[in-house]
Amino acid sequence: MKSVCPDVLLKLNKPFSHLLITGTLFITLSCGDKKDTFQQKGGGGPTIVDVIIAKSESVSDKVEVNGTIVANEYAELRPEVSGLLTFLDVPEGKTVQKGTIIAKINSADLMAQLNRSKIQLELAETTEKRMKQLVAVNGINQADYDVAVNQVNTLKADMAYTQALIDKTVVKAPFTGVIGLRKVSAGSYVSSNSVIATMQQLSNLRIDFTVPESYQKYVSKGSNVEVLLDQNSGKRETARIIALEPQVNQTTRNITVRATLNSGSTSPGSFAKVYLNASSNKSSILIPANSIIPEAQGKKAVTVQGGKAVFVTIETGDRREDVVEVTSGLSVGDTVVVSGVLFARPDAPVKVRSVKSLKVAK
Repeated sequence: MKSVCPDVLLKLNKPFSHLLITGTLFITLSCGDKKDTFQQKGGGGPTIVDVIIAKSESVSDKVEVNGTIVANEYAELRPEVSGLLTFLDVPEGKTVQKGTIIAKINSADLMAQLNRSKIQLELAETTEKRMKQLVAVNGINQADYDVAVNQVNTLKADMAYTQALIDKTVVKAPFTGVIGLRKVSAGSYVSSNSVIATMQQLSNLRIDFTVPESYQKYVSKGSNVEVLLDQNSGKRETARIIALEPQVNQTTRNITVRATLNSGSTSPGSFAKVYLNASSNKSSILIPANSIIPEAQGKKAVTVQGGKAVFVTIETGDRREDVVEVTSGLSVGDTVVVSGVLFARPDAPVKVRSVKSLKVAK
């Protein structure tokens, strides 16, 4: 509603004057007060801010990734053939030596077949010897002798095949390690899908973890990384990288790394934190995260120059806890606003209340 002064009201026709009696007081007061009270409050003085002086800080970049502890050797003990379990010896939780018999499957039919082949082989070998003497004096032709030799060789091959099937009915420890819990009982019918037990070699535990491909240059075979096994104790162990997956995962863009623990003890399958140095100690400018103004096209920070607020475009690097690394846009010695950032306006006057340290400001 526009203000109308009293002299204008006098010029109004009398019939309409009674309609304006109610608003006369408001209009009269409006004509007497033409100042913007918001401007008085908001523009009464410079914005009060706290600042820090940008300086070079020593930074050691550490990348934290998740890892999983794996055994040096791991195997699921399964039978190669199906059949009735006639022998089972699973010392749960104990160390067994390589080659120890863990289980046997009924192989009576195969043994009978092997014995039959042995008898047939004896007869075939006797026949072959006789025919060899006859062919020497031209008593028989060479073709008949060749058939006898072939019969001997065929029976030997059959026996070797049967013996291989018999060997498959015996489950042995593939390496020296700790055997897990028994999954089946003696007398059960098992197949190649049945797991009798698991074995793990707990010496020289390994840890598998993935890192972004951008950090691939910081993980090399033979280098060491820090590993946190116990979240409660906070003690970090070391591990030596022994291998890297040669191909980057096309979905996650990560590369898988395997390392061997140099110290510490834990169980396979446990969760672990892995810390690797992304770079050696370097000097960078650090500012509190809450002093950065995000924008659609980038990020800005507020500096104080000549008593006025100057907005500068910055580029950031690594972020840790409450501080952010500034890679460009700020120089050592710049005065950076850390509180009152939201009230600062470009080229508007500001008043520095205090100069804080980075530790206090963050």
